[in-house]
Amino acid sequence: MDSWYLPSFLFVAALLLVSGLPAPENFDVDGGLDRDIFDINEDLGLDLFEGDISLDGVQERNSIVGERYRWPHTIPYVLDDSLEMNARGVILEAFERYRLKTCIDFKPWSGEADYISVFKGNGCWSSVGNQHVGKQNLSIGHNCDRTATVQHEFLHALGFFHEQSRSDRDDYVSIIWDRITPGRENNFKAYTDEETDSLNVPYDYNSVMHYSKTAFQIGSEPTIVTRISDFMDVIGQRLDFSDHDLLKLNQLYNCSSSLSFMDSCDFELENVCGMIQSSEDSADWQRVSQVPEGPESDHSNMGQCKGSGFFMHFSSSSVNVGDTAVLESRKLYPKRGFQCLQFYLYNSGHENDQLDIYIREYSGDNVNGILILVEEIKDIPLGSWQLYHVTLKVTNKFRVVFRGVRGAGDSLGGLSIDDINLSETQCPHHTWHIRNFTQYLSDPDGALLSPPFYSSKGYAFQIHMTLTNLTKIGIYFHLISGANDDQLQWPCPWQQATMTILDQNPDIRQRMSNGRSITTDPSLTSDDGTYFWDRPSKVGTEAFFPNGTQFKRSRGYGSSSFITYERLKSRDFIKGNDVYILLTVEDISHLNSTQDEPVPTSSVSDLCAFFRCENDGICLVRNGNAECRCPSGEDWWYMGKRCEKRGSRKDIIVIATSSTAAVFALMLVITLVSVYCTRKKYRKEAGSHTANTTLENQYAL
Repeated sequence: MDSWYLPSFLFVAALLLVSGLPAPENFDVDGGLDRDIFDINEDLGLDLFEGDISLDGVQERNSIVGERYRWPHTIPYVLDDSLEMNARGVILEAFERYRLKTCIDFKPWSGEADYISVFKGNGCWSSVGNQHVGKQNLSIGHNCDRTATVQHEFLHALGFFHEQSRSDRDDYVSIIWDRITPGRENNFKAYTDEETDSLNVPYDYNSVMHYSKTAFQIGSEPTIVTRISDFMDVIGQRLDFSDHDLLKLNQLYNCSSSLSFMDSCDFELENVCGMIQSSEDSADWQRVSQVPEGPESDHSNMGQCKGSGFFMHFSSSSVNVGDTAVLESRKLYPKRGFQCLQFYLYNSGHENDQLDIYIREYSGDNVNGILILVEEIKDIPLGSWQLYHVTLKVTNKFRVVFRGVRGAGDSLGGLSIDDINLSETQCPHHTWHIRNFTQYLSDPDGALLSPPFYSSKGYAFQIHMTLTNLTKIGIYFHLISGANDDQLQWPCPWQQATMTILDQNPDIRQRMSNGRSITTDPSLTSDDGTYFWDRPSKVGTEAFFPNGTQFKRSRGYGSSSFITYERLKSRDFIKGNDVYILLTVEDISHLNSTQDEPVPTSSVSDLCAFFRCENDGICLVRNGNAECRCPSGEDWWYMGKRCEKRGSRKDIIVIATSSTAAVFALMLVITLVSVYCTRKKYRKEAGSHTANTTLENQYAL
């Protein structure tokens, strides 16, 4: 048997959920505290503007900075050697979220004049906007290594201040001034309309840029009270971008699409997202809202919205064994060469029914495409929606093909699919499906242990979820003894485990999942001097799977403050009483090296240091001289050496109209003078002619 896969006894155990079993003492990286960015910085004694913003002497205090502070859509960066290894992987994951939901990209610095240097400083902080100083620092210090924290600080770097600094904030929240730590009142400053620009986006309680209710508090009472009480436990979320965060960012940077998103379909529209039925199969997929034998509702809305809630269904009960139904996506155009297909599948037919995933790849020689089998999904559980991930590696134009197959045995229903998402991201390695989750919340033992899993390198591991706290859930990563231990390196080096509780929103772009990453440092030691990540058979404790099989489990490493119960209820983390924990364990040892530092392409920071462009102009270096690139809009612009002069279409129209009128008047005057002179000349000539004629007549007589 291949040593990379579970041995038979572990495979049996993997089908079972282990609950209420004792686990070794866990190491809590948060020390039992749920600390926000501002708590971390306050504990370090940092006196930063608004708690996590580094200001310099020339920066204006706009809520969203002007054109001169914009970065290019692809931002150069350096990961400094001082960064913790776990932080490096988290930063790269944050970049992936930007790519999935915006047009902002990141690339290793290769000599560009301005770039962001991410380093381990004291606390979590950033400057606001592109300061055009060459190397611009952004600190991801100790305990700042959370994806949403990195997103927050990079939003500052991209040009955003905090949400509660908006000019209209008093319409939505009340600041309780006497509860604020003395000397920190300035952090709650609200700007005027002249200082801020909310981009015509409504106030966002759900913004990742909003203070929490406890920011800079003296005691235990909140410093910010929302005028709608339902949002008290919403403000200050550090999960992911909110919809309005993305709207503002995409608007500010003129994003019309995101980089790695490809498609999402919940089948609410009758055009079924441009999918097509094949003419070479035995049956069709039907768009329905329920099936007598199940499912009773779609997965998107779970039957909560009348008149909506559709999915695609292949009735295996109405066809013969071996018959198929084929549904193909619209044509898709890859950019990165790897994709993750995610969807929910419901089986109400027979356990022998199966779903095959193909791609139809197109090239110049094959206009009809070549059908390539990617995965056969068999042994589909009956009677519930199941989440599936399929990894694709496509480089040419293609379609995704869903092929339902009628298996042997009696069938009363069939196969149903819903909430399909496709993105150019990496799929999680494993999915832990926890059914009937709410029943464990009332369990006094309050502990769940996952089935055993294997990493891509062959390390066996288990996830431990603690539910004993009345307000929050903890999560821990354990190495366990496995089939490959004799061939593996110990202590386990630089494996980053990411544990994510999935927000089951139908559209991947609108999800606000909560994740936590930890990394195995081979030099980390326990109190007794042993290596924390050494071989489980050496440092672990005895444990048993439900079938009685014995194994060794090492101490857990994670957080007791993974997610609060209030936050758990704020999104679709629990849907149909199901919870999904997405798990990825990858080797990040390649990040444990120094990034090459190229020579900057120009000395823009020196030449522009004393050359100030007005009206949000951007200083550039051209032919060894500093000059201004002046901002412009659809009907306005700035000009001049320092962008000191303003022009507009209205001015041009006025000038053009005035000029036209002046020219017309001048031409009219010239015309009138010409007519006058001509008439005068004519009269003179006519008078002279009359006199000559009279004289001639006199001589004739």
